[in-house]
Amino acid sequence: MQITDHDRALLALLGENARMPVAELARRLSLSRTTVQTRLERLEREGVVAGYAVKLSETYLSGLVRAHVLITIAPKSLAQVTSELSAIREVTTLHSVSGTFDLIAIIAAPSISDLDRLIDVIGEISGVERTLSSIILSTRISR
Repeated sequence: MQITDHDRALLALLGENARMPVAELARRLSLSRTTVQTRLERLEREGVVAGYAVKLSETYLSGLVRAHVLITIAPKSLAQVTSELSAIREVTTLHSVSGTFDLIAIIAAPSISDLDRLIDVIGEISGVERTLSSIILSTRISR
């Protein structure tokens, strides 16, 4: 799959606003509407664009208490821990990482007490050996 500079620029604009009309994308990219539509269809067909999602506003997110939960797991427990974490709706993102910890979960809850309960739930999952949490105070850059 060949990704061009125009494709990258198109993806960047969609990252800013996935609902931007094709005509506006074409205007900003100085391309024809047909060319942009064809590129979009190709990017979707080739799996570069897997879907379009709602990006929540910082105003809405500021009403939630969010945290990074660094997780160390027991050997050979990744599949089980991942499965149990995916069942927790407040876990919004889960990353595998290198280093002292094996996973980083991003969680969002309506209150500190709910966040505290969630961290306890994560710590009680079979295969989780240790957690370390950091509350997100603000987001400085979000792309």
